[in-house]
Amino acid sequence: MEPRSRRVPGADGIDLHLLEWSEQGVPLLLLHGFGNEAHIWDDFAPAVAPYYRTLALDHRGHGDSAWDPERRYDHDTMIADVECATAALGIERLVLVGHSLGGRIATLFAGRHPDRMAGLVIVDSAPELDVRGTVRIRVDLQKSGSGDLSFESEAAYRDVLAHNYPAVSREILARMAHHALRRRADGRYEPKLDPAWFKGRSDATADPQAMRQREERLTRDMWDALAKVPCPTLVVRGAASDVLSADVADRMVEDVLPHGQLSVIPRAGHSVMVDNPEAFRAALSGFVLGEE
Repeated sequence: MEPRSRRVPGADGIDLHLLEWSEQGVPLLLLHGFGNEAHIWDDFAPAVAPYYRTLALDHRGHGDSAWDPERRYDHDTMIADVECATAALGIERLVLVGHSLGGRIATLFAGRHPDRMAGLVIVDSAPELDVRGTVRIRVDLQKSGSGDLSFESEAAYRDVLAHNYPAVSREILARMAHHALRRRADGRYEPKLDPAWFKGRSDATADPQAMRQREERLTRDMWDALAKVPCPTLVVRGAASDVLSADVADRMVEDVLPHGQLSVIPRAGHSVMVDNPEAFRAALSGFVLGEE
């Protein structure tokens, strides 16, 4: 099943790209993580497309969405993108599925719009993240060619990705490389991810204390948002994740979410949907389709 490519307006007039696998049913919107793009959901989306209006958004600065010339890549702006995109699509009530950065955006969106939520899936994301994983991801992305680097072929980039995603099959790595790159006029390939992500966001500051206070505020906001989510919520954790700890995942489900449940995916790290796509697909399908 091949998705249809669409353009929708985001906040600040930014042009956003999304994929749409189906047009009928309750909308189910997929939000990818930092450095990925909408096709990261290609192994999962067809499983639910017959039952949900299944869509995946490219965040601003990622995939085929536009780069923001003013580097507005903060959480509030990206939440506003989801608000604008869903409004343009005529979507009111929906199921949100978010991985990593997308999981944080989905959580905050749900906290602001609890009445719009038909379901929520948070994939290896949380109010409190393990610093080991967040540092690793940023270093891996910088090494894999984000910024000003280029590659002679998609295969060359695939080989770089293989070091960053050791559990992922070569077939999926080839697909990731294909959708992550654009070909330049000189024939070389460069990442679609806006290099501004590595040069600092527009709301960044050189003041360590201000940065720490901002992170502490975000953490509080996310815990508060989780407590407001009225709908069934699935927290998905890769068993080998270095981003979402078992303790934090348990706290989310047992102490904060009103209707939370946890699924731990074996043989998977942070990039659950590509590390073990079969188990990921089964867990999420079981949740959104009500199957055991």
